[in-house]
Amino acid sequence: MTGGHRRAQRALAFQWNDRADLASFVPHGNEEAVAAIRSLGDGHPQGLYLMGPGDSGKSHLLQAACGDATQKTGQAVYLPLAQLAGQSPALLEGLDQLALVAIDDLAAVAGDPAWEEGLFHLYNRLRDQGGQLVVGARQAPAGLGLQLPDLVSRLEALLRLRLSAPDDQRRRLILKALLGQRGLTLPEPTIDYVLRHQSRDLDHLLMVVERLDAASLEAGRRLTVPFAREVLGPPD
Repeated sequence: MTGGHRRAQRALAFQWNDRADLASFVPHGNEEAVAAIRSLGDGHPQGLYLMGPGDSGKSHLLQAACGDATQKTGQAVYLPLAQLAGQSPALLEGLDQLALVAIDDLAAVAGDPAWEEGLFHLYNRLRDQGGQLVVGARQAPAGLGLQLPDLVSRLEALLRLRLSAPDDQRRRLILKALLGQRGLTLPEPTIDYVLRHQSRDLDHLLMVVERLDAASLEAGRRLTVPFAREVLGPPD
């Protein structure tokens, strides 16, 4: 592989969705985690370990932390390890020079000696350089299946915050926020219809919003219940 291809692959690995910012995150039930993310780069000396189920918003907050750090203090990177686990941990080289490193899906590399050692050394170098680490995982460090005790101990030293899964009220707020980002307004009966007949999974709700947005623009119609039923098909 040429040097140019390696640089392109490296840049692609570190991209994040800049629409996943703090302004678009619905903090209902997770206000402490949002406050902690905001405090990064403001003299907060400690990194963060965000723990919670898959739909709790970990990935959103990790990417929001990257965007916030970039605006405040300099460069940041987002590492979705579920997508990067098949690549070489050499991707981690040089990241200690950045202001913030966000590591998502840590369990994806549990049991891989090279990745575990690479993350251990990254932690140490980042700390020595004054950078900050934000980690997202479903479980506490000791429950991830990591084989390197020193890495577990380092992660245990991070400020750990548990994110709650969204309840129906938060899903409603999230759905409204997603629509608001696209300049859409969904009447309350249509919101009720979507939440009643569609999966409550947040990724699925995002897909639903994108489908409704595209259909509304194409047809020039309001997002009424009959139109939503027409676009989304028969109820589940």
